[in-house]
Amino acid sequence: MTIEQLFGSRTAVIVPDAIGAAEADALRARLTGFERYRLLDRGSYEYLDDVDEPALFARLAALASRLCGRPLAITGARALRLVPGDYILAHHDRLHDDLPVELVLDLSPAPVPADLHYRRRGHVFFRVPCEPRTLAVVERGPTVTRNHVYVSKRCADAHVVRLVMLATCGA
Repeated sequence: MTIEQLFGSRTAVIVPDAIGAAEADALRARLTGFERYRLLDRGSYEYLDDVDEPALFARLAALASRLCGRPLAITGARALRLVPGDYILAHHDRLHDDLPVELVLDLSPAPVPADLHYRRRGHVFFRVPCEPRTLAVVERGPTVTRNHVYVSKRCADAHVVRLVMLATCGA
């Protein structure tokens, strides 16, 4: 195992205004058919697997490639929706040993006090606020997990929508 594999996350950045407001609204409207995940020891949220937006993926992969200094291609994408009372715990996250890059595009209609946390060996090292149209680009590794913090029931109208994409070295 290399030192990069042990520690991972050489890249962890937030890109504001990664897409325009109209594009975010249109993309959010296309995301339909969410299913509820409800294993309470892992999370409570809605998800939509197999999101396919090739033009957007190509654009975001090119941006992430520049930030990471290596060619990347999106290999999978999933949309998540959290409403008041929802969360996703870190121990529900999948570990990666091949150093992929995760891109998380915030499609929420408005800011919500519901951050995204990246943890290394359980300790938070990178916080991503729920800010519409921002893109988080984080290099993952075997010690890096992610969790979506609890959306407070005090925010009765809150809707957090995130497009989570995994990118690996591409041509």
